[in-house]
Amino acid sequence: MSRIFDTHAHYDDSRFDFDRDELLSVSLPARGVEGVVTCGVDIASSEKSIALAEKYPYIYAACGIDPQEAQRVKKGDFAILTEMLKNKRCVAIGEIGLEYHYKDVPRETQLSVFEKQLKMAKYLNLPVIIHDREAHADTLMLLKKYQPRGVLHCFSGSVEMMREIINLGMYIGLGGVVTFKNAKKPLQVAAEVPLNRLVLETDAPYMSPEPFRGKRCDSSMIPYAAKKIAEVRSVRAESLLSMTADNARELFSIQ
Repeated sequence: MSRIFDTHAHYDDSRFDFDRDELLSVSLPARGVEGVVTCGVDIASSEKSIALAEKYPYIYAACGIDPQEAQRVKKGDFAILTEMLKNKRCVAIGEIGLEYHYKDVPRETQLSVFEKQLKMAKYLNLPVIIHDREAHADTLMLLKKYQPRGVLHCFSGSVEMMREIINLGMYIGLGGVVTFKNAKKPLQVAAEVPLNRLVLETDAPYMSPEPFRGKRCDSSMIPYAAKKIAEVRSVRAESLLSMTADNARELFSIQ
């Protein structure tokens, strides 16, 4: 497989510490990976994402403050983030959004940090990479208010919500979850989403597809999700990879 573009990974994660350079410089390009967006979740990981993007030509950075890190935001962090977002290797604000499954960060704190970053996206004219877990109503409310460009990563909503997202001009990100045995809703979305609004992702090192559940995920595993989506769409997996790579380049304004 070739023309693999992974729109969401975390290659700063410690699980890549022992082989990161070999993986990124040799292994992934040899397996057909032509592009990766590695995402920050706080200031430190965003800085690491930029460093990776500056080292490997096919890797791009997204910088942002994840909802689970919202309570740790310090004075001056948004000013630092704004400067990072101006780096030419940074193509999006992300990963940002809302996480209502876990209860450790108050919703009002998450909403405040999310809204500030949506305002930054409009000001800097950058797309957003959205985390939305069990927070569909509030996510939709803010996306309708600010109408950013961007993608809902690891999309977990219904077909009806997907259509609302598409009507806002945004993209849907799908990955390894479509291969899971209980993946009813993601497969329904995969079958219905307009192909020009679909991008593929891994969330590496998380969310490994079947048959790699429980193992470390990397961008070379995207073809497993592509094959499953191609099956429900009655298209060739190679064609799907090519279309979604083109979509990713358009989304992130990458030549």
